[in-house]
Amino acid sequence: MKRFLSFRRSRILFWTGLLLGLVLVFAGQTAVESTSTDAFCAACHVHPQATRSWKRSTHYDNLRGIQVHCVDCHLPPKGKGYLKEKIKIGIQDIWGKLFKDVESLDWEAKSRPDYAQKHTFEASCIHCHQNNFPLGLTDEGKEAHLYYSQHEEELHCINCHIAVGHYSPDLIHAHNLDFGKEIKEVTNIYTEPGRMEGFSGFTEYITGSRISFDMIAISGGVFSLGSPPDEPLRSADEGPWREVLVDSFFMARLEVSWDEYLAFFKQTGSQGKTADAYLNEKAEGEVDAISGPTPPWGAPDQGWGKENMPAIMMTHHAAEVYCQWLSDITGKNYRLPTEAEWEYAARGGTRSPYYFEGNPERFTRTGLRQKLFGVDTAGIASNVIYSMNSRGKPARPGLTRPNPFGLVNMLGNVAEFCSDYYAPDAYAKLTGDPVNNPGGLTSGTEYVIRGGSYRDEADRVRCAARGQTRTKDWKKTDPQIPKSIWWYTDATHVGFRVVCDYPN
Repeated sequence: MKRFLSFRRSRILFWTGLLLGLVLVFAGQTAVESTSTDAFCAACHVHPQATRSWKRSTHYDNLRGIQVHCVDCHLPPKGKGYLKEKIKIGIQDIWGKLFKDVESLDWEAKSRPDYAQKHTFEASCIHCHQNNFPLGLTDEGKEAHLYYSQHEEELHCINCHIAVGHYSPDLIHAHNLDFGKEIKEVTNIYTEPGRMEGFSGFTEYITGSRISFDMIAISGGVFSLGSPPDEPLRSADEGPWREVLVDSFFMARLEVSWDEYLAFFKQTGSQGKTADAYLNEKAEGEVDAISGPTPPWGAPDQGWGKENMPAIMMTHHAAEVYCQWLSDITGKNYRLPTEAEWEYAARGGTRSPYYFEGNPERFTRTGLRQKLFGVDTAGIASNVIYSMNSRGKPARPGLTRPNPFGLVNMLGNVAEFCSDYYAPDAYAKLTGDPVNNPGGLTSGTEYVIRGGSYRDEADRVRCAARGQTRTKDWKKTDPQIPKSIWWYTDATHVGFRVVCDYPN
């Protein structure tokens, strides 16, 4: 009898456990499915532009009537870590919903390709798009996908296809043959360049256009190039500290704007040429004295606007050709600044980390004090457009104070090309005391960029902070062979400012 009761009890426990297990599995599956709907995602992700841009994209509005849902892109395929990532992302979302100010989140910055890669799974792209060479693919598309297949370790699908999930006309990755055609013929154009009358600031006029810009006279002198060993958050390539003499020169009050650059684009007449055509003409000696940029890929202004916004995404070569063209039409000698000239002008006669008072350590997000009490932005935000106040994009002039020389946005906004080749030990190779008008190294592969940008932390927008071009990385998604000599496809943070020689 006892054996029978024990057997019966075991059977009851078994079937009860099995039933509970099935209930839990069913409930768990139901919970997974109910928390994977678009409506559930939108309950926390309350930025309305995400839904609007999704409904305008080819993942929602397409000829086949197929709808790609949030979890199809923002979670890996099932069986490839789906539940693990769902739990991880769910915890992050709940934390953000409960403890973060949703209105303060910078959704535009989070929509850029470099950030979007962190929450879009390439395995999910490949799960649906298993054939990169389908019937009907254009020759241009075949070239692009062939390039991707040869560089899969370096690229993410959304490097080129960021707009397919959330539509944006400014992020479509294609040859922009209409770029610059919005420039209309104007009347009352300038027929003479600006006049340089002694060593004082002047306004330059771009002949053949209605565009002008201001040049500021920078009196030469001796200053300390680089940063002292005890400067907070300095980098090793900012030393050794050297006394340097620079002669007087003129520098543009602002970074080169789209208005100025598009005047160059229009007048140099390369709008209809491809990069291959330009290089063939150059090889055959048939190209004009100055031939301007070929059409870019996508919208170089990223939809942030042109006009007086800083021009971005052109290569160092393009900036140098712009200076050559500007010299030709004005009769002056325009060029990119040397690294020494740039830092001398940025400092404006000061010797501190910035041309205004402040400790870089207090302005950055790193460190226990900042995590406990927040970042001290009061002393920097009115002077610099950087990661803490930029909202993920450069700004128009007028939002920051000029430095002591009257130059605007020398620090932050967009980084600026210098004429020098970059080397981490460049200062150690300088000779003289003081060093007389250093022009930088005579050879190299990458160039110096200075000033930091809208996406940098406060340590990278110090007067002494050095950067360099990264040609391979900044042309990563350019599928052309050879790659464009005029445009970067992956550097939205770099522009340039011109200087003009003072004829002593």
